[in-house]
Amino acid sequence: MMLKFIDPDHPFYRPLWVRLVIVGFTSGWTVVEFMNGNEMWGYIFLAMAAYTGAALLVFYKPKDPAAEVTPAAEEAEAKAPAETDRKDG
Repeated sequence: MMLKFIDPDHPFYRPLWVRLVIVGFTSGWTVVEFMNGNEMWGYIFLAMAAYTGAALLVFYKPKDPAAEVTPAAEEAEAKAPAETDRKDG
């Protein structure tokens, strides 16, 4: 199983502005590190900016929250038709 550093399915990442702020911050910090002459940290943040940009902007596919079915909802759905089929006389 591949380790995910960012779970794009988390509801926190659903708004576009949150994803843009994260990518913008890591990109901006990359520039700061290179301008201060810290090449090692610049390359580290460049990799982080590339990863966050790919995970949160390029390959991001939001999940439909209505499509998620929990076991409790599944159980309630299974009981509902049985109760409605019963006719009292």
